[in-house]
Amino acid sequence: MSYVDGFIVPVPKSNVEAYRKMSEVCGKIWREHGALRFRECMADDVKPGKLTSFPQSVDLREGEVVFFSWIEYASRAKRDEINDKVMKDPRMADMMKPEAMPFDGKRMIYGGFESMVDL
Repeated sequence: MSYVDGFIVPVPKSNVEAYRKMSEVCGKIWREHGALRFRECMADDVKPGKLTSFPQSVDLREGEVVFFSWIEYASRAKRDEINDKVMKDPRMADMMKPEAMPFDGKRMIYGGFESMVDL
C-alpha cells in the first residue's frame, strides 16, 4: 500500500493565489522525483468545532483559510528517497525561506501516514 504525507496549513486569503502558484511548482518537482500524487485542497465546508476542528488545529485567524494537502508515494522508503531529492533540488531553495512562504509555517501540521484502506 502507498504512503502519504499529510498537511494542514492556514493561508491568508490574500495569499491564496501565491500559495496556488507555489504549490503548482512544488507539485511538479515532487512528481518529477517520483511522487504518485500531489493534492492541495482549500476549505469549503469546515466549521469550528466544540473541541477540535480543522480551523482550531491551525489556530485559524480572521482573513485566513485552511488547506488540507497530501502527497502520495509508493512506500515509506520511496517517500524518504523522494523527499531527500526534493530538498536538494535547487528549485526549492528560494521557496524554503520563511519570508518566501505565503503562509505561517509555524502553524502547519504535517506527518507521514501508512495507508490502511485503499478502495
